[in-house]
Amino acid sequence: MNKKMLALCVALAALGGCHKGPSEAPATAAEKSTAAAPAADSKDKDKDKDKDKDAGEGVTLTPAQIEKIGLQTQALQTVDYAEETPGIGTVIPHEAIAQAVAELSTAQAAEKQSRSALGRAQRLSGTPGAMSADVEETNARQLAVDTAALNLAKQRLSASFGRNAPWSRTENLSLLQALADGSEQLVRVTFPLGALPGEAPKTLSASRLGSGAAAKRWKLNSVWAAPSDATVPGRSFFSVLRAGELGEGERIIAWAPIGTPHPGVLVPAEAAVISEGKYWCYIEAKPGTFVRTEIDTGKPFENGYVVTQTVKAGDKVVTRGASQLLAQQSGSGADED
Repeated sequence: MNKKMLALCVALAALGGCHKGPSEAPATAAEKSTAAAPAADSKDKDKDKDKDKDAGEGVTLTPAQIEKIGLQTQALQTVDYAEETPGIGTVIPHEAIAQAVAELSTAQAAEKQSRSALGRAQRLSGTPGAMSADVEETNARQLAVDTAALNLAKQRLSASFGRNAPWSRTENLSLLQALADGSEQLVRVTFPLGALPGEAPKTLSASRLGSGAAAKRWKLNSVWAAPSDATVPGRSFFSVLRAGELGEGERIIAWAPIGTPHPGVLVPAEAAVISEGKYWCYIEAKPGTFVRTEIDTGKPFENGYVVTQTVKAGDKVVTRGASQLLAQQSGSGADED
């Protein structure tokens, strides 16, 4: 009897070992990899969420901290933006203009004197104080010579500085005199062939050569057609710039608007910072809190960038101290710009 019971126990033990559940089997390498992948994806998503959260929450500073870093803001303004095309320009030395003006003034004075002398001789004709016929003929001949000299001076001026110059349409030579004495500067600009469709531009702006589209600009006035430049094929124009920071003979980049203007918001160039391959600015969401906001710099315009999304007119943008805010927010401990 004991032997039969012992054999039965052994058989039951063997039967139980053969029916172990699948949960007790060891995991394969593929199963371990599959289980680890969602965890890695989850970590990456958490990192992205943290970045978005950092950008959205921004940086909060106390008044003392704001004063310490010299942080400054300004309200964003609305501007009308149109696509622009660049051209190469030169600030004309005023010596050349002064020489032409001197020749014109001399010819005008001589012509005026000759005309007066002939008029006086003609008025005295037939009176006791009448001059001889030879004197009257001499005065008439001199007037003809001086008139020809005056016309030549005008034609030289026209050939050098354009037939449609502002002073050619009126007798007011104040602009010409201002260009001659250097209080105004004459700028000659040439645009490549096909760059300017249609009529001449009504306004131009200028920046230093190599300074970029968003650099400081100066407004040019009174645009008119100039004689073609033999060294640079294209359409040439003259324009007037108030004398200031540009030197005579300096080469510049001129910008002419093309297309229809569209409204946008001008973000100053000094407000832009670069991080993670993108351009950002800091907007003061509430007193002491500055939120990093992405901007599109595809429309450079007059010392900044025209932005049509993410910011609006009236927003207070940080124009000084943006790099310090970025360094503090990113935790790099160094400025990025």
